[in-house]
Formats: sequence, C-alpha cells, structure tokens
Amino acid sequence: MHGELKIVLKDVPEIVELVGNEYVNQVLDVSEQDGKEKVKSVLQSIFTQLMSASKEMVSKVITKLKNRLQMESQVRQLMEKEQLVLRLEKQYPGDVGVISAFFFNYVKLNPGEALYLGANEPHAYIYGECIECMATSDNVVRAGLTPKHRDVQTLCSMLTYKQGFPEILQGVPVNPYTRRYLPPFDEFEVDCCSLPKGASAMFPEVEGPSIFVVTEGEGTAYVRASEEEPVRVGDVLFAPASTEIIFGTSSQLKLYRAGVNSRLF
Repeated sequence: MHGELKIVLKDVPEIVELVGNEYVNQVLDVSEQDGKEKVKSVLQSIFTQLMSASKEMVSKVITKLKNRLQMESQVRQLMEKEQLVLRLEKQYPGDVGVISAFFFNYVKLNPGEALYLGANEPHAYIYGECIECMATSDNVVRAGLTPKHRDVQTLCSMLTYKQGFPEILQGVPVNPYTRRYLPPFDEFEVDCCSLPKGASAMFPEVEGPSIFVVTEGEGTAYVRASEEEPVRVGDVLFAPASTEIIFGTSSQLKLYRAGVNSRLF
C-alpha cells in the first residue's frame, strides 16, 4: 500500500496541491527500512493534512481533478480508482472523502464473500447490498462522504494506518445450506443460510445469544420442536443462549445469523 501511495502522489497532482510538497516528499522519501512507526507517522501526517484542508481548497482541487479525469477519459481508459472518484464526486460534490479515496483500498466483493475490519480502521461503503455486523461501540467517528457530524482530528488521531489489502473471507460450510464467516476477534461470527424450496436447516444450541435477519423469501422457524413461527423478508428474531432453531421453507428463504464467535466456547 505504501508503494501504491507513492505512485498515486506522482500521478495525482491535485493531492500535491492540497497537502503541499513537504508532506508529499516525506512519503516519497520514507521506506520500509525506516520502521513501522516512522512509516505510520508519515502516513498519519499526510492523511491528517489532507483531511484538514479548508472546504474552499478541497472544492477547488476536486473540481480540477474531475475536469482532468473527464478530459483524460476521452483518450484513455480510466483506472478503477479514478472511475470511483468520479462516481463519489457525483454523490458528494466537493467532499474531501472524494479525493481521500486514493488513500484507501478499493475492494469489490462478490456474492458470498466477506471482509472484516478491526477497531479504528476507516472504511466507506459505496454501493450494492451487504450485511454489516459491528461489535458494540459508542465511538463511531466520521470525517467524509456523509452529511452527519464530522470529527476530523479525532478520526485522524485514532486510526491504525495499517497497510495492505484486507483478507477476503469465503466462509466455511456448516451444513448444506449455510456458510459461516469467522473474523479473528471474539465479538461475533456471521452465518449465511440460503434455503431452496422444500429445504430446511438446523441451527444447534450455542452458549451465546443469536440474532437472525431474514433478507429474502418466507418460511417457518421451529423452536423446541413444539413452537412454530412464520418468518418472512424483513423479520428479525432473537434467540437466547442454548436455543435450537430449525428453519424451513416451501418456497425460498435467505437469512443471516449473528452470534458470539464460536471460538470462545
């Protein structure tokens, strides 16, 4: 990621205009041999400078960037991240989050794939449908691509500035219709269950509670063999610890389960 950023700084003059040559040269001059803390400090400095720029300067630079990319698109195929920047500019014109996209990985997930983010890792969800599960937090900090309150200084001071591409999870099968996604932390795991017509799947007892969200179709939930509950798209169910649930459908049913990570038990 650090090497990629050096290329970006050489290819995107608008970033240089926004942050200044001093911060750009710090990035261009630093190397992995300088140590992780030095690299982190340099990345934090330039990102904080970018995010702290005045609204007027950001708007001016983004207009330049948009005009340049639109002109260049007439003579060459734009890179994916350049296309992303133009897309973001349409949604959030003049927003610093547009140009800060050059500092992020651009990840496209296919159906059935997932990724996880540790604490203090910035992210922006762009388009498409997904399920997001987040550990309990009273500290969501925003700084761009949002109409909500922004706290740039807090955000820039708390980030990890880790480099590299995130691991993509494919899920592991737990039964013929269910895959489990296990992040490397204790707070939760997520199951995705997709039932075709006439199928059923059992979620066995676990030592922690679970939440189920039905995202497609309709069916029936069977609890303790004697209780039945019809379920359909949009329904949310809470299952206490040590509760076995079986889902069935006569048409089609897709649901997700979030629960405490099973590696705890």
